[in-house]
Amino acid sequence: MSFDSDVIVDRRRMRRKLTFWRVAAALVAIAAVIAVGSATVPSGPLAGTSGAIARVKIDGLIRSDADRVEALERLEKSAAAAVVVHINSPGGTTAGSEQLYDALVRLKAKKPLVVVIEGLAASGGYIAAIASDHIVAQQSSLVGSIGVLFQFPNFTELMKTVGVKVEEVKSSPLKAAPNGFEPTSPEARAALESLVKDSYAWFRGLVKSRRGMDDQLLEKVADGRVFTGRQAVDLKLIDQLGDEKTAIAWLVAEKKVKADLPVRDYKLTPRFGDLTFLRAATSITLDALGLNAVARQIERAGVVQSVEQLGLDGMLALWRPAGSN
Repeated sequence: MSFDSDVIVDRRRMRRKLTFWRVAAALVAIAAVIAVGSATVPSGPLAGTSGAIARVKIDGLIRSDADRVEALERLEKSAAAAVVVHINSPGGTTAGSEQLYDALVRLKAKKPLVVVIEGLAASGGYIAAIASDHIVAQQSSLVGSIGVLFQFPNFTELMKTVGVKVEEVKSSPLKAAPNGFEPTSPEARAALESLVKDSYAWFRGLVKSRRGMDDQLLEKVADGRVFTGRQAVDLKLIDQLGDEKTAIAWLVAEKKVKADLPVRDYKLTPRFGDLTFLRAATSITLDALGLNAVARQIERAGVVQSVEQLGLDGMLALWRPAGSN
């Protein structure tokens, strides 16, 4: 019996030691990841831009983003000689696109600024692009989609099928309309159409004034379609075909920026905000500790966060090949 007790005690000691070394290894791994991140990421978003041309990238869906506005305001006050804004976006919310446009206009007032359209600058992405006085795009880039939409699902027929009815008491007929649980009334649809038309008029007016278009040309480009870069240059939606080198040549010729300045990336996200490997390292560390369930929850949280980022609320200035706008 004493032999069995000694074995049990030894096993417990070994487990405690193993747990200690697992925790120590996990801490070392996390410290190493942070150290690598510190070494590979500049000490701040302004690092390296002093006396250089700052490269800003705007990718994906555009939403209201206070961090992005603050980053652009810091760039205004930096020693960067000029700014090249790369845009590859189908747009997003109208409010978010307007916010980004305003931030870029303020930046342009302090720094020479040029926009380079990569694959796509449609709807809200094009709103951001016209903040610049000069827009460069590749021949096969897609540009335009001048339009606004308001989308909402309607579950009326589905709810009839499953036998569910939503009861409500509201202060007035147009409160929370449309709600998706009942057919949209003519009054509610008219109210939405008024919102869309007003935002569309604002969008059209912005394009007309920023791109110097007459009414005839504006009617031609503002029907919601996208154009290739080759078409867009003839329609005055952009100024020049080319790439970043073309944009820098314009800065040198028109804004007297020195030709030999380096181009350095300027991050619009907070430090470590885009280091997804930190989440992965944490997951691996938890696996090593035997906390597999917690690791899987962290991974799922990342997926959920990505899905939530696709949720767009409010009026949209967005181009989607599968739908219409």
